[in-house]
Amino acid sequence: MKISEIRELRTDERLEKLQELQRKVFELRCQAVTENLQNRHVIRNIRRDIARIKTVLREEERKAR
Repeated sequence: MKISEIRELRTDERLEKLQELQRKVFELRCQAVTENLQNRHVIRNIRRDIARIKTVLREEERKAR
């Protein structure tokens, strides 16, 4: 997910997407522990998307002050 795509979303959509991605990371970690995960780089990519969403949320929070 690109930063421009994240900025186009409304705040509630961003929070929803954030929760979805966090849930997905948890599921993928569980798969990694049981060795059912083939591509471990997927976790890293999702974590980066989470960081991007949090960055945009924080920027908006600081701008609102």
